[in-house]
Amino acid sequence: MDKSNVAYLVKEIYEQDEDGVFKSKLYKRKVYVNVTSVSMTEWFEGGRSGLNPTYRITMFGGDYNGEEMLEFKNQTYSIYRTYINKNDDIELYVQYKQGDADGKAK
Repeated sequence: MDKSNVAYLVKEIYEQDEDGVFKSKLYKRKVYVNVTSVSMTEWFEGGRSGLNPTYRITMFGGDYNGEEMLEFKNQTYSIYRTYINKNDDIELYVQYKQGDADGKAK
C-alpha cells in the first residue's frame, strides 16, 4: 500500500493564559497516509446519518492518538469513524465540514 501522501493529525488543546483564561490551540502532527474514496455503501449510509463521508485514510495505527481532525491538501476534515486492520494499520473515515470564522472544522 502506497503511503506517500502527507497529512496532519490535528488535536485541539485548551491552555490557560496568564490571565487564567482558557484558549484553544491546535497542534498538528505530520503523518504519511494512503488516501482513497469511501465506498458507495459508506457514502450512502453516512448520508442517511447526516454525515458527508469524503475519504478513507489508511495509516500506521501507532501514529494515531485519538485525534478528531485531519488536515489534507490544506483542507480540514473531521474524523467520524475509525477501523483497525489486522496488519497494524488504521482506517480513518473523514468528512469535510464548512469551518467557522476561525477556519476550524465543526
